[in-house]
Amino acid sequence: MRPPSRSLSRSLPLLLVLALTLVGCAAGHTSTDPTGVHDDDFGTARAFAVTEDGTLNPTPDAAAEGIWELYARIATREYAATMMSSYRVGNATDSDTLAYVSPDPDAPGRWTLAANEAFADDRELLTSTLVHEFAHVLSLNTTEIDADSGPCPTLAVSEGCARAGSAILDFQRQFWAAYADAPNPDNDDSAVADAFYAAHEADFVSAYAATNVVEDFAETFMTYVLETAPADASSPIGAKMAFFDAHTSWAAQATRIRTALGR
Repeated sequence: MRPPSRSLSRSLPLLLVLALTLVGCAAGHTSTDPTGVHDDDFGTARAFAVTEDGTLNPTPDAAAEGIWELYARIATREYAATMMSSYRVGNATDSDTLAYVSPDPDAPGRWTLAANEAFADDRELLTSTLVHEFAHVLSLNTTEIDADSGPCPTLAVSEGCARAGSAILDFQRQFWAAYADAPNPDNDDSAVADAFYAAHEADFVSAYAATNVVEDFAETFMTYVLETAPADASSPIGAKMAFFDAHTSWAAQATRIRTALGR
């Protein structure tokens, strides 16, 4: 059973579901062929270690490397080298999963990126997904979440307990605490999310954002980075955009990502 993962789904001409998952860590280019591993979403995947300089071992083919290089631009290669333990790539045309993430139980504090190259040709979708997933890594890492806590007095998520002052806790208190019908923070039931979205559509940047507070945070940050701010700054979505303006480290990340992507 793999650790809980954070995933992203969108309704498009072809449904693509996105997320990221963690595995072990390694350094140094020593092998020549990727390890074949079983993946619940892709069937068979090729596994690569993320080395201490943010490159991959062994060297991937062009398609797999293209996805990794885009993530490294979004996260920065230095951050990827520090936070990511491994990268796996499948090519499953019968899967609706593009990518997925969760903490690495064998390397606490580190993460892995998994991607399905069969659906990676949609560059805009891939970019928005990787920004969304980078937001998960930024907001759910061990500086923001206490993975070893007991009873949680703040916000309990599958990764642990939100630390006082964490961005995800501030977001939950500002935008989710008042709901009487909110899905729990680890909800992944699309029927629950759809019902919640139908009741509060004006509050969310997408239907997927209504899944839970963690997905709302990541979807909203992705929108903040890549899309034009809403005309009505006083709207619920406008208030969420202003949240990231006010959290200056997140605003700085967004500016850096836009520059890295040439936007």
